[in-house]
Order: sequence, then C-alpha cells, then structure tokens
Amino acid sequence: MIEAGRLRLRAPHGGRRGMDGDEGGQSGGQSNGQGAGDERGAIASGDTPASSASAPAPSPAAAREPLPRQASTLSRQALALYTALIVYGSWYPFTGWRSLGLSPFAYLGDPWPRYWTVFDIVTNVLGYMPFGALVVLAAWPRWRGWLAVLLAAIAGTLLSGVMEAVQTWLPTRVASNLDLASNALGALLGALVAAPATGALLERGFLRRLRFRWFERDAAVLMVLAGLWPFATMYPTPRLFGLGEWARALWQRLDVSMQDAVLAWTPAAWHLRSLPDMLAARLPDSGWEAIVTTLNLFGAAAFATLPMRSRAPRARLVIALIAVTLVVKVGATFLQSQSGLIFDWATPGALAGLVWGTLLAFLALRLPRVVRAAAATLALAAALVFVNVLPVNPYFDVVLADWRQGRYLHFNGLARWLAWTWPWAALAWTAFSLERAWLVRRARRAAKRARHDR
Repeated sequence: MIEAGRLRLRAPHGGRRGMDGDEGGQSGGQSNGQGAGDERGAIASGDTPASSASAPAPSPAAAREPLPRQASTLSRQALALYTALIVYGSWYPFTGWRSLGLSPFAYLGDPWPRYWTVFDIVTNVLGYMPFGALVVLAAWPRWRGWLAVLLAAIAGTLLSGVMEAVQTWLPTRVASNLDLASNALGALLGALVAAPATGALLERGFLRRLRFRWFERDAAVLMVLAGLWPFATMYPTPRLFGLGEWARALWQRLDVSMQDAVLAWTPAAWHLRSLPDMLAARLPDSGWEAIVTTLNLFGAAAFATLPMRSRAPRARLVIALIAVTLVVKVGATFLQSQSGLIFDWATPGALAGLVWGTLLAFLALRLPRVVRAAAATLALAAALVFVNVLPVNPYFDVVLADWRQGRYLHFNGLARWLAWTWPWAALAWTAFSLERAWLVRRARRAAKRARHDR
C-alpha cells in the first residue's frame, strides 16, 4: 500500500514494515496496546488502529518491489535552523545600520585584505562546513553525488555573498572577499565529506536504523531542539542554565515612561513593581540559583525524552545529554574567559541544582509521556518566570566582563541568541506534544465507542 509517498507493507497482524525494514514501522511489530507515543505516530501518518487492522496483506510481488528513497525531514529542518544561525551570527548585533554610499557588492572587487589571521580563515571554513553537509543531506534523493556537491557549493557561495554584502551597512562588521572565499571553501569541503556517506546515513545506515529504533518517526524537530540545548547553555547567565532572558532584555529596552504605562494596565494587587525584591528576599541568591538550575535541567531532560521510544536506553541518553552539556559549558568558558576561570559557574547553588535536576530527570522516566510533557512544560515555564523576574546578581557583571568579545563576535551572537530563544521554542513544542496526546486519547475513545455501537 502506498501512503503519502511511502511504501508501507501491511503485515497480517496489522503492523507495518516500512522502508527501514523492521525499524521503519516500529509500532507494527508490537502489540496494539502500545502507549500514546506509537498511536500518536499512527495518527500523524494518517493511520488509526481500526484502519490498520483492516488493511489487506501485501502480495509477494509487492514485498519484492524496491522501496522508494525518502527525503530526510530532519536534515531539511536542521538546514533551515543552521541557515538562521548563520544569518544571526553574520549580522549580529543588528544595530547602527548606515549607508556609506558604497555598493553592497563593492567588496568583490577589493584587493585581498592586508591583515588577516589563520584563526579567522579556519573559523570561516569550519562555520560553513556543516552548511554544505546539510545541503547535501537535505537534497537527497533528488540531488545526489556531484550534483549535490555542486548545489551545496553554489548555495554556500550565494549565502555568504549576501551575508557579506549586508555587512556593508553595519558599522561593527566589514565585508570581505576573503571571508566569502573561505566560507565557500567550507561549504564545498562539507559537501565533499557528506556526499559519499549520504546513502548510508539516510537510507540503509546504522544511524538511521538506530534513529527509528530509539525515537519516534515524527520527532525530527524535537530531536533538533534537544540537541541544541547544550549549546544554548554556553553563554554566561546570572544563574546556571538560566535561559530565556529575552523578556527581560525586551523590557529593559523600554524607557521608564513606557514601562510605567505598561504597569498601569496591571492590577495593583499584583505588586509587579516590587515583585523582584519580594522574591529575592524569600531566599538567598544561592537558593534561587539552585531552584533555577533544577527547573531548567529537569525541564530540558524531560523534554529530550519525549520523542524516545520505550525500547530506547533513556537513562543513558539523559546522562549523555547532561555530560555533553557540562563539557560544552566548560569548553566555552575556557575559550571565552580571559582570566581562565573555567569553573566560575560552578557555585554551591549551581552544583545543588545539578544534583536535584538530574535526580528529578531520572524519576520522570517512570512517568507516562503525557505526564512528562506536562512536567517539562511547568518546569520550563516556572524557570522563565524566575529568570526574568529575579534581580541580577551584581557579581554577574564581573563574569560578563571576563567574557571575550571582539574576535568571537559571531560566536557570542549565536550563543546569546540560543540562550534567549531555546526555552520559548521548547515550550511551544511541549504544548504541541500535549495537544497531540489529547487528540490521540480522543481518537481512542471514539474508536471504543464505535466498536461498542456495533
């Protein structure tokens, strides 16, 4: 049976055997009493338990037909996200726009820069290598081999050319033909590395089988967001893992009169003007840091387990996520700290939050998926309130002053953008997960009523 462009072979017991063999339709080899996760995947693909059970078995000839090659949704979503990161890093800080009367493409005819460093060239090459690799993976199977490599090289060159051209109007950036050449080289190298392994990765490789064995079929965006969380923690925050300060930053951009006008619309009984000081007086700063760290770590870990199947080694994957987060945090601090304070973030409150957040994440593995989604949503929402309302520790100014700027401007812009936006994106997807779980439960009840009426 062909559904939505995918050949799905119906087994006599109502299961599915997809393009990945026994992994392609994980729910097919299991009983019909699976949890909400497998039913949610069936509904997303247009199948309900009733329709699956009544589907005819395939003929032997259909079973021998070659399975069609499928485009990778995860690769395309990752490419779109990485392109957005390149745009943000190239145009950060998005202020001071002005025109010098020059053509935006005048830099193409300039001589090579007299002053450059190996660090800048290597950074530009490495920054565009993932882009080239993702273009090759996203173009599969329509574009393969040298055509995909050529497409990635052209796309990388055009993207870099536009980024450099717009930098002509930014006072803190300099359009450079050397940057364009190194970025184009990075996209080409990334495409050359990815092209030979594309088929193995996306069609018949071990990673693809592992992906469908451990994770739900429609979990691409959730997996990308969960994989970004360690990198969202790189930028220094007043409290460990205190992400999502976008609301505070937006509030501070308003002048006093505008703030007063906004507060005038709120009920006086809420005491919003004095709320930050009232909360800060309840606990010492180390206590609030422990709470913020616990809520964010638990929320991120519980969020990361939502797309995992029951057969996945969820405890080990959670440990791996926390370990990678700490390694990335230490590495970023080592790279950016001018005084070498690699563990300046490891305060007593932060360490206590790490312990409690990890324990709660392990306990949450025993909960149903819907309950975990609700717990992750509540934890991240509460953490956002505390992060944006609690006063900033004065010591944080010293930590931020120790953070390198200048040559790491791209890095700082991307890290700060991730730190600002990750919790809000995660909340949107946990809400989406809860909605789908509710729809699955509603469909199950409707199916039971239909069978009872018969």
